[in-house]
Amino acid sequence: MKKNFDKVTQILLPIFTIAGFLLTSFKMPQFGLPIQLLAQVVWLYSGYQAWKKANQIGIFVTSIVLTFIVIFGIINYWIL
Repeated sequence: MKKNFDKVTQILLPIFTIAGFLLTSFKMPQFGLPIQLLAQVVWLYSGYQAWKKANQIGIFVTSIVLTFIVIFGIINYWIL
């Protein structure tokens, strides 16, 4: 089960990341930011796994920071 989930995350990772950046760059942040947030959930999972399995903490820390940046973008776009 976990191996299948890991395979799915490796498929979703580039799809959500690329789609989020493309939508944002095409001046559609209302779609791009939520997609980027979905990508960050997958990045957080993958970064955590890389940290635990290979002691590579850099990607996990970067994912945490980028998640907060995307959340700020969502708040800035829809609330403020």
